[in-house]
Amino acid sequence: MASDYRVGCLEDLGQAVGSQGLVAKVVQTRSGPTFLRVVNPEAGSLAEDVTCAPAPGTPEHYYWWSWGERMHRVDDPGGAASKLAHVLQPLPHEAHGSRS
Repeated sequence: MASDYRVGCLEDLGQAVGSQGLVAKVVQTRSGPTFLRVVNPEAGSLAEDVTCAPAPGTPEHYYWWSWGERMHRVDDPGGAASKLAHVLQPLPHEAHGSRS
């Protein structure tokens, strides 16, 4: 079970991503880590599960990408939300062979 502090940090991030046009929900499982599911409602296949945990060997907590890389400090949920918005942005459609 995640600590109240970690859940609070994930909830803060959930509110911050809402201002970026994303939707988020804290998910608490019985056997796995608590995480924040973030989805781009414009493109439902663009989603990310973010966890909150201390960095190894330190008491400092960070947000972590689903692949285990440290994303951002928890004391700046707005900065983390900006990173998520960038990653969950659909790529623009490229022209498929224009004719002259």
